[in-house]
Amino acid sequence: MKNVLITGGTVFVSRYVAEYYVKKGYHVFVLNRNRKEQPEGVTLIEADRHDIGSRLQDYHFDVIFDITAYTANDIDLLLNAVGSYRDYIFVSSSAVYPEYCPQPFGEHAQVGRNKFWGKYGTDKIEAEQMLCKRNPDAYILRPPYLYGPMNNVYREAFVFECALKNRKFYLPQEGQMKLQFFYIDDLCRFMDIILEQRPDRHIFNVGNRETVSIRDWAALCYKIAGKGIEFVNVNRDIEQRNYFSFYNYEYCLDVAAQEMLMPKTTLLEEGLQKSFEWYLHNADAVNKKPYIEYIDTHFI
Repeated sequence: MKNVLITGGTVFVSRYVAEYYVKKGYHVFVLNRNRKEQPEGVTLIEADRHDIGSRLQDYHFDVIFDITAYTANDIDLLLNAVGSYRDYIFVSSSAVYPEYCPQPFGEHAQVGRNKFWGKYGTDKIEAEQMLCKRNPDAYILRPPYLYGPMNNVYREAFVFECALKNRKFYLPQEGQMKLQFFYIDDLCRFMDIILEQRPDRHIFNVGNRETVSIRDWAALCYKIAGKGIEFVNVNRDIEQRNYFSFYNYEYCLDVAAQEMLMPKTTLLEEGLQKSFEWYLHNADAVNKKPYIEYIDTHFI
């Protein structure tokens, strides 16, 4: 039985990863402050990752899945605290690529400040650099927008809510802005492949090859909810994050290196169906934003 450490373990990505590896029969340790319900079947190491002390010194982990590192200091403190480990996989972000570089972004593209992601992106860059310095054999994954069951971010959940309330959907401009997604289970499958094959490449963009327009994405969410959709195009000079789930920023990752190892990803409709099934029973777990209130106040 493999021992794996997952930082976090209670919210979306880290929780899904924890449950995924419990189902695979691994001995899953989660490192968090024990302020939320823990996944079934895990062993909790209760500590703040910024104040771990000696809690990890006596452990050996076959894999560390670092889901909650946002800064170089996060990486440094964890590596100083852990006893020993074999493999390390860090879930970084596509926010490391500046918006002005040619697209699709490849793994060897310039990294730098992205005006839409700001400090979040530059902190992730520094975290990657620290990990490469401390452990050149570690793996770094850069996903676009992750989605799927347990997603507490108000993205597909917002559209599902609008659909179930039989609301018109307010769409930025003509809805042609493209989004790139990656299903959470595909992320886990790809981590399995990395651990099995240990490729020479250590930084991977991960995501679906296909992008989707925001119009088609919203229509698909309504369809899955069993509803027809009526769009209202918003052509006013208004910040779209006031009433919509995404920045006015279109980008695309080159995922050819991922596809060499994992040729198939989950169809968006299939993944959104799983998201919807989870949402129906877990709407209260989503961190709602006041998009609907803004729409009702400013547009209706």
